Amino acid sequence: AIGRIFSDASSGRGSFEGYTDNGASSKKILRDVFERGDIWYRTGDLMRRDQKGFFFFVDRVGDTFRWRGENVSTAEVAEMISACRGVTGAVVYGVSIPGTEGRAGMAAVVAGADFDIRSFPEYLEATLPEYARPLFLRTSNAIATTGTFKPQKYDLAAEGFDPAAIADDLYFYDRARNTFVKLDHAFHARIVNGQVRL
Repeated sequence: AIGRIFSDASSGRGSFEGYTDNGASSKKILRDVFERGDIWYRTGDLMRRDQKGFFFFVDRVGDTFRWRGENVSTAEVAEMISACRGVTGAVVYGVSIPGTEGRAGMAAVVAGADFDIRSFPEYLEATLPEYARPLFLRTSNAIATTGTFKPQKYDLAAEGFDPAAIADDLYFYDRARNTFVKLDHAFHARIVNGQVRL
């Protein structure tokens, strides 16, 4: 859903004062959408229109992703992961893998001292369907948030699973061994080149 922003603020319609962060404001603005010079506000909401012309809220853009033909709710998966022993915070998002349809699940977790990565796959198997279990895992001391205390999920998803761009520990779920293995530069290259079974 997008809303028209009118350049004449005195009309009282469709004005947008912006956020205190200019960068955040610019991410919400779309220009030259339908005609040259028009300006629109990007709401971040996904809407559906029915046959009678009524619009319905579906979801927030970025809060779901599609993997193996299934829609995955990031909030539901994050809630289950957050309930795992030793996890004090979790954010779930989809990441693109070259040559692969959809987005694979990735979880960024704040792991305490009692988090056991060896038993984590068993926990996921007991709580989530296979398509919803994260393929990638990122462990951090903290998860960055916005000014309104929401996780910076967009930034995490943009970083993907590249160890060259991420200082946190990264892991990949090895289905054959039912375990998470450390993701290094060589392993990342094999995934990107399609040499690893997903």
